[in-house]
Amino acid sequence: MSDKFRYPALDRYYQRYLEDENTADFIRYVSAHYSIGTLTRLADCGQTISRRAAVLMIGYVGTYSENEVMGQALNDRDRAVRLLADHGIRDIWGRQGTPSQQTQLQRLYQLINKHDLSNAIALANELIVENSDLSEAWSQRAIAFSAEGDFVAAIEDCCEALNKNRYHFPAAIGMGHCCLQLDDIGGAIAAFRLALQINPDLEGVRTQVHQLERASGN
Repeated sequence: MSDKFRYPALDRYYQRYLEDENTADFIRYVSAHYSIGTLTRLADCGQTISRRAAVLMIGYVGTYSENEVMGQALNDRDRAVRLLADHGIRDIWGRQGTPSQQTQLQRLYQLINKHDLSNAIALANELIVENSDLSEAWSQRAIAFSAEGDFVAAIEDCCEALNKNRYHFPAAIGMGHCCLQLDDIGGAIAAFRLALQINPDLEGVRTQVHQLERASGN
Protein backbone atom coordinates (compact mmCIF):
# COMPACT_ATOMS: atom_id res chain seq x y z
CA MET A 1 0.00 0.00 0.00
CA SER A 2 1.39 3.46 -0.89
CA ASP A 3 2.19 6.10 1.71
CA LYS A 4 -0.62 8.21 0.25
CA PHE A 5 -3.17 5.86 1.78
CA ARG A 6 -1.22 4.73 4.85
CA TYR A 7 -0.82 8.17 6.44
CA PRO A 8 -3.27 11.04 7.06
CA ALA A 9 -2.97 13.98 4.70
CA LEU A 10 -1.90 16.21 7.59
CA ASP A 11 1.06 13.95 8.30
CA ARG A 12 2.10 14.02 4.64
CA TYR A 13 1.89 17.82 4.53
CA TYR A 14 4.04 18.00 7.64
CA GLN A 15 6.67 15.63 6.25
CA ARG A 16 6.77 17.68 3.05
CA TYR A 17 7.21 20.82 5.12
CA LEU A 18 10.17 19.27 6.93
CA GLU A 19 11.76 18.51 3.57
CA ASP A 20 11.18 21.80 1.73
CA GLU A 21 10.58 24.24 4.65
CA ASN A 22 7.93 25.96 2.53
CA THR A 23 5.71 27.53 5.13
CA ALA A 24 3.30 29.12 2.66
CA ASP A 25 2.60 25.78 0.97
CA PHE A 26 2.13 24.04 4.32
CA ILE A 27 -0.39 26.63 5.45
CA ARG A 28 -2.21 26.55 2.12
CA TYR A 29 -2.45 22.76 1.96
CA VAL A 30 -3.56 22.32 5.56
CA SER A 31 -6.04 25.20 5.45
CA ALA A 32 -7.70 23.67 2.41
CA HIS A 33 -8.39 20.37 4.18
CA TYR A 34 -8.56 21.00 7.94
CA SER A 35 -10.65 23.36 10.04
CA ILE A 36 -9.16 24.94 13.15
CA GLY A 37 -11.54 22.81 15.21
CA THR A 38 -10.19 19.62 13.69
CA LEU A 39 -6.62 20.79 14.21
CA THR A 40 -7.38 21.55 17.84
CA ARG A 41 -8.75 18.03 18.31
CA LEU A 42 -5.71 16.48 16.61
CA ALA A 43 -3.31 18.60 18.69
CA ASP A 44 -4.92 17.10 21.76
CA CYS A 45 -5.43 13.47 20.85
CA GLY A 46 -3.89 12.74 17.43
CA GLN A 47 -0.96 10.45 16.72
CA THR A 48 2.51 11.91 17.24
CA ILE A 49 3.10 13.31 13.74
CA SER A 50 -0.44 14.65 13.55
CA ARG A 51 -0.01 16.42 16.90
CA ARG A 52 3.22 18.00 15.68
CA ALA A 53 1.59 19.16 12.46
CA ALA A 54 -1.53 20.45 14.20
CA VAL A 55 0.42 22.42 16.82
CA LEU A 56 2.68 23.88 14.11
CA MET A 57 -0.33 24.96 12.05
CA ILE A 58 -2.19 26.42 15.02
CA GLY A 59 0.90 28.45 15.83
CA TYR A 60 0.82 29.87 12.32
CA VAL A 61 -2.89 30.62 11.93
CA GLY A 62 -4.62 30.10 15.27
CA THR A 63 -6.12 32.81 17.45
CA TYR A 64 -6.05 33.32 21.19
CA SER A 65 -9.02 30.94 21.33
CA GLU A 66 -6.48 28.14 20.86
CA ASN A 67 -4.39 29.23 23.85
CA GLU A 68 -5.70 26.38 25.98
CA VAL A 69 -4.79 23.59 23.57
CA MET A 70 -1.38 25.14 22.92
CA GLY A 71 -0.78 25.51 26.65
CA GLN A 72 -1.61 21.86 27.20
CA ALA A 73 0.76 20.93 24.37
CA LEU A 74 3.62 22.42 26.40
CA ASN A 75 3.35 19.24 28.49
CA ASP A 76 2.89 16.81 25.60
CA ARG A 77 4.72 13.49 25.93
CA ASP A 78 6.54 14.21 22.64
CA ARG A 79 9.39 16.70 22.89
CA ALA A 80 8.93 17.99 19.33
CA VAL A 81 5.30 18.84 20.09
CA ARG A 82 6.42 20.67 23.22
CA LEU A 83 9.00 22.71 21.34
CA LEU A 84 6.51 23.62 18.61
CA ALA A 85 4.02 24.68 21.26
CA ASP A 86 6.66 26.76 23.04
CA HIS A 87 7.26 28.71 19.85
CA GLY A 88 3.70 28.87 18.57
CA ILE A 89 1.96 29.88 21.78
CA ARG A 90 3.96 33.11 21.94
CA ASP A 91 2.54 34.07 18.54
CA ILE A 92 -0.94 33.17 19.75
CA TRP A 93 -0.61 35.63 22.64
CA GLY A 94 -0.07 38.50 20.22
CA ARG A 95 -3.40 37.70 18.56
CA GLN A 96 -5.55 38.40 21.59
CA GLY A 97 -8.07 41.24 21.48
CA THR A 98 -9.40 43.27 18.59
CA PRO A 99 -7.38 43.84 15.40
CA SER A 100 -6.57 47.34 16.63
CA GLN A 101 -5.37 45.99 19.99
CA GLN A 102 -3.26 43.38 18.24
CA THR A 103 -1.62 46.14 16.19
CA GLN A 104 -0.93 48.06 19.36
CA LEU A 105 0.58 44.97 20.97
CA GLN A 106 3.01 44.70 18.06
CA ARG A 107 3.94 48.34 18.60
CA LEU A 108 4.39 47.62 22.30
CA TYR A 109 6.85 44.82 21.49
CA GLN A 110 8.80 47.24 19.31
CA LEU A 111 8.96 49.88 22.04
CA ILE A 112 10.26 47.31 24.53
CA ASN A 113 12.87 46.10 22.04
CA LYS A 114 13.99 49.71 21.53
CA HIS A 115 14.15 50.16 25.31
CA ASP A 116 11.70 53.06 24.97
CA LEU A 117 10.32 52.36 28.42
CA SER A 118 8.24 55.45 29.11
CA ASN A 119 6.30 55.13 25.86
CA ALA A 120 5.99 51.37 26.36
CA ILE A 121 4.46 51.86 29.79
CA ALA A 122 2.12 54.55 28.48
CA LEU A 123 0.91 52.31 25.66
CA ALA A 124 0.54 49.32 27.99
CA ASN A 125 -1.53 51.51 30.33
CA GLU A 126 -3.85 52.42 27.46
CA LEU A 127 -4.25 48.81 26.42
CA ILE A 128 -4.96 47.63 29.96
CA VAL A 129 -7.61 50.31 30.44
CA GLU A 130 -9.19 49.34 27.11
CA ASN A 131 -8.98 45.57 27.68
CA SER A 132 -7.71 44.36 31.03
CA ASP A 133 -7.72 40.74 29.81
CA LEU A 134 -4.74 41.35 27.51
CA SER A 135 -2.11 39.25 29.26
CA GLU A 136 0.63 40.54 26.97
CA ALA A 137 -0.06 44.14 27.94
CA TRP A 138 0.51 43.22 31.60
CA SER A 139 3.57 41.13 30.75
CA GLN A 140 5.21 43.78 28.60
CA ARG A 141 4.54 46.48 31.17
CA ALA A 142 6.19 44.21 33.73
CA ILE A 143 9.27 44.03 31.52
CA ALA A 144 9.37 47.82 31.31
CA PHE A 145 8.91 48.26 35.06
CA SER A 146 11.67 45.74 35.72
CA ALA A 147 14.01 47.54 33.34
CA GLU A 148 13.32 50.75 35.27
CA GLY A 149 14.12 49.00 38.54
CA ASP A 150 10.56 48.97 39.89
CA PHE A 151 10.59 45.28 40.73
CA VAL A 152 7.55 45.35 43.02
CA ALA A 153 5.36 46.82 40.28
CA ALA A 154 6.84 44.33 37.80
CA ILE A 155 5.96 41.39 40.06
CA GLU A 156 2.40 42.69 40.41
CA ASP A 157 2.07 42.87 36.63
CA CYS A 158 3.54 39.38 36.20
CA CYS A 159 0.90 38.10 38.62
CA GLU A 160 -1.81 39.82 36.59
CA ALA A 161 -0.46 38.34 33.35
CA LEU A 162 -0.66 34.88 34.92
CA ASN A 163 -4.14 35.58 36.30
CA LYS A 164 -5.29 36.41 32.78
CA ASN A 165 -3.36 33.58 31.11
CA ARG A 166 -2.30 30.62 33.26
CA TYR A 167 0.11 29.42 30.56
CA HIS A 168 2.19 32.62 30.52
CA PHE A 169 5.48 31.05 31.61
CA PRO A 170 7.58 34.11 30.64
CA ALA A 171 5.63 36.08 33.26
CA ALA A 172 6.50 33.44 35.86
CA ILE A 173 10.16 33.61 34.84
CA GLY A 174 10.09 37.41 34.99
CA MET A 175 8.56 37.24 38.44
CA GLY A 176 11.38 34.96 39.56
CA HIS A 177 14.06 37.34 38.33
CA CYS A 178 12.37 40.28 40.03
CA CYS A 179 12.23 38.33 43.28
CA LEU A 180 15.96 37.74 43.01
CA GLN A 181 16.50 41.47 42.63
CA LEU A 182 14.60 41.92 45.89
CA ASP A 183 16.62 39.14 47.61
CA ASP A 184 13.47 37.05 47.91
CA ILE A 185 15.02 33.66 47.20
CA GLY A 186 11.96 31.70 48.29
CA GLY A 187 9.72 33.76 46.02
CA ALA A 188 12.14 33.29 43.13
CA ILE A 189 12.21 29.52 43.56
CA ALA A 190 8.40 29.39 43.72
CA ALA A 191 8.07 31.49 40.57
CA PHE A 192 10.62 29.45 38.65
CA ARG A 193 8.95 26.22 39.74
CA LEU A 194 5.65 27.57 38.45
CA ALA A 195 7.29 28.32 35.09
CA LEU A 196 8.55 24.73 34.95
CA GLN A 197 5.10 23.36 35.75
CA ILE A 198 3.74 25.27 32.78
CA ASN A 199 6.66 24.54 30.46
CA PRO A 200 8.91 21.68 31.67
CA ASP A 201 11.49 22.13 28.89
CA LEU A 202 12.92 25.36 30.36
CA GLU A 203 16.29 23.81 31.15
CA GLY A 204 17.95 27.10 32.03
CA VAL A 205 15.24 27.77 34.58
CA ARG A 206 15.57 24.24 35.96
CA THR A 207 19.31 24.75 36.43
CA GLN A 208 18.68 28.05 38.18
CA VAL A 209 16.19 26.41 40.57
CA HIS A 210 18.74 23.74 41.46
CA GLN A 211 21.40 26.37 42.11
CA LEU A 212 19.07 28.46 44.27
CA GLU A 213 17.93 25.40 46.22
CA ARG A 214 21.52 24.41 46.98
CA ALA A 215 22.44 27.94 47.96
CA SER A 216 19.42 28.36 50.24
CA GLY A 217 19.38 24.83 51.62
CA ASN A 218 15.80 24.25 50.42
